[in-house]
Amino acid sequence: MILVVGATGLLGGEICRQLSAAGHPVRALVRPTSDESRVEALRVLGAELVTGDLKDPATLVAACAGAEVVITTASTTLSRQAGDTIASVDQDGQLQLIEAAKASGVSRFVYVSYSGNHTIGCPLTTAKRAVEQALRDSGLTYTILRPSYFMEVWLSPALGFDPANAQARIYGAGRAPISFISLKDVARFVVRSLTTPAARNAIIELGGPEALSPLDAVETFEQSTGRTFALEHVAEEALEQQYASAQDPLEQSFAALMLGYARGDVVDMSQTLVAFPLQLTSIREFAGARPARSLSLGTSRVTEVAPPTL
Repeated sequence: MILVVGATGLLGGEICRQLSAAGHPVRALVRPTSDESRVEALRVLGAELVTGDLKDPATLVAACAGAEVVITTASTTLSRQAGDTIASVDQDGQLQLIEAAKASGVSRFVYVSYSGNHTIGCPLTTAKRAVEQALRDSGLTYTILRPSYFMEVWLSPALGFDPANAQARIYGAGRAPISFISLKDVARFVVRSLTTPAARNAIIELGGPEALSPLDAVETFEQSTGRTFALEHVAEEALEQQYASAQDPLEQSFAALMLGYARGDVVDMSQTLVAFPLQLTSIREFAGARPARSLSLGTSRVTEVAPPTL
């Protein structure tokens, strides 16, 4: 039995779909307050549903009972509910999950963290690195995956990248390359890690097949859609000011992530793809590429905006 924590999230749901398609028995941790449509999707997959919460250690022990593998993607960053904080979920909750897995005799633990290139101090990075260290010290057989920026999040309207309306928000100058990765590919790495010897007791950095700057990504979408995008630039100086003045841990963490985006995140996948021979999704494929044509990136369509707030 494989327990997935964060199963109602974007990545967790995709992991459950791929595990189920591969014939693995799946147990999904859900909360009483979880989105019912996402819970129903898990039910349709045939997942065993178990009610629990990372903030409630007793429910974690019950959820882990009989499980051979625990996979966790849970985070407060995209799905917050009452009482959820970086400290209570991303740090303490994940640490409690590790303890519950140990107490229940779980043999394998897969933790989806984020890129090791995120070195700007913030509560979210502190939490993730603390969980990584605790897992390494736990005695469990572990895999720690560190993906770069998700295409489905950072190249989406949620972060101001809106192909349907030919608009894109760019954090910083937009020239630093990023190894954008599809969350579907991250899910594939999670599933493959269960049977790949190189994933045992390993930390694996993950990126897409190429490192493109955000402006290169815009151009790729322009070629796909045949439309010229209007660009909004959030100056790096404005992000630095937001980061320095943030009073809320989540706000400071998002400011740090946006600064990381502005400064780039390149992941060399050459050796990883030897152990995991997967065909990764390119930004062109993600955009639904069409025959390319030359489009201007002139400054006449660029405006400066304030950094977003949470």
